[in-house]
Amino acid sequence: PHYKSNLRDTYFQLFEVFEIQKTTLGKGPYASLDEATVREALKASEKLATSELQKGFAESDRIPLELDQQGNVKVPPGIRKGYDTFYDAGAHLLTVPEHMGGLGGPPSVGWAAFEFCAGANAPLAFYLFGTFAARTIDRHGTSEQKQRFVPPLINDRWGGSMVLTEPDAGSDVGAGRTKARHVGGEIWEIEGTKRFITNGDFDGPPNLVHLVLARPEGGAGGTKGLSLFIVPKFWVNDDGSLGERNGVVVSKLEKKMGIKGSATCELVFGDGKPARGLLVGNKPDGIRQMFHVIEQARMAVGVKSMATLSTAYLNALAYTTERVQGPDLLQAADKSSPRVKIIKHPDVRRMLMSQKAHAEGMRALCLYTAWLQDQVEIAGGHGSKEADDFDKLNDMLLPLVKGYCSEKAFEQLALSLQTFGGSGYCQDFPVEQYMRDQKIDTLYEGTTHIQALDLFFRKIAKDGGATLTRLLEQIETLAKSDEGGEGLAEDRAALQRALSDVRGIFGAMMGKVGESLYHAGLQGNR
Repeated sequence: PHYKSNLRDTYFQLFEVFEIQKTTLGKGPYASLDEATVREALKASEKLATSELQKGFAESDRIPLELDQQGNVKVPPGIRKGYDTFYDAGAHLLTVPEHMGGLGGPPSVGWAAFEFCAGANAPLAFYLFGTFAARTIDRHGTSEQKQRFVPPLINDRWGGSMVLTEPDAGSDVGAGRTKARHVGGEIWEIEGTKRFITNGDFDGPPNLVHLVLARPEGGAGGTKGLSLFIVPKFWVNDDGSLGERNGVVVSKLEKKMGIKGSATCELVFGDGKPARGLLVGNKPDGIRQMFHVIEQARMAVGVKSMATLSTAYLNALAYTTERVQGPDLLQAADKSSPRVKIIKHPDVRRMLMSQKAHAEGMRALCLYTAWLQDQVEIAGGHGSKEADDFDKLNDMLLPLVKGYCSEKAFEQLALSLQTFGGSGYCQDFPVEQYMRDQKIDTLYEGTTHIQALDLFFRKIAKDGGATLTRLLEQIETLAKSDEGGEGLAEDRAALQRALSDVRGIFGAMMGKVGESLYHAGLQGNR
């Protein structure tokens, strides 16, 4: 067993820092939930992850995926078992809205539970996209599409994937060339090739539903001309029964340095057989609909990075309390002094404290962002006037959750490995796999510099820094308060200095925008 959770810190953030029992539970769409119910749900999620879901972690790295001639992907047995165990436990229902048969948990609770799953078995966690595909169709689809796809995605455990990237376009989504042709009624035919599709196929569920960006014939160029389509692996008849195999197949599996148990696929649509699909909501509004999916994915990547660092730190901590090597430096001159556990050594303590501070700081950032998502829904939902301030702040923090957590986690995982010494480089301990499985996070869903450009140009400069200013004012209020009494006086002073630095950086960057967008882009990722 490799996974070590931190349920206590999760409870601390949710119930003592953000006080969701007062600010979220019992309000709006979460009116039926209380603190006791949520605590038990999180406790059950943590137990499921530590006792069951982690079991296939190492196996997913050692047993290769298999691709047959029909374009079907076979995953390691541990992934299959973990998938079934997750659904058997009803864990997929935690954040499914009540009208869809779920518990209706808020984002803060859902992301807290996702940490446990992603930390225990990251490859498995990304196979569980089907429930979110159901929520996306429920949010944006027509009534007929909801009736046709939502119940089986939830009740029959169908899988799902988000399908954006193309071989030539890469992160330039607007350059995509996959075409959609309307052939009559509600049916469209999709033609093109998509690459780097996470879990584009896997065995186990009776069907998979791909959410695919494609450009309708005659559509405008760039992102505005894209639409979102529901493309199932097996066609779904009007009565809900499964029909014949659709014209979407896996043509290649990527060979990767890590997260090997997650099938990263090249998908071909309409090669020799039509790939039929349905236009989501019967509206050509693809990029706005897909951003709902992209934002979910970026949040998931940031939480995954945080979860990986947290368990790596706790593994390193446990190792340092067992490994005995060298004398205490205070007694090093005495050759007969006893050997001590390495946690006694100052450099080991330095590395441990850095990992702890970053892991718990990232958890605070992720759960604060999730709490903002709670408030968006309570205030009226994404796009409502009442939720505008929460909406904008959430949007601003998403690239930080994804970009900062993924970059810093990899940096800190190197310290986790270093704490183990040479043993950390060997497969006797999980940290070397953690590093390989986590590195993808700086690349998933937009590389770090893309996140930086999004943060600065689209989330900060676009509104003249108004959203950032509101956040900094809240931080200033805290820094000038007597929160924590004298015991935290030095910390509040340090917070004020950091606040001053950020304001200085913000002012300098806004000046650079006026001088040169290139210069601003060059500085923005630093």
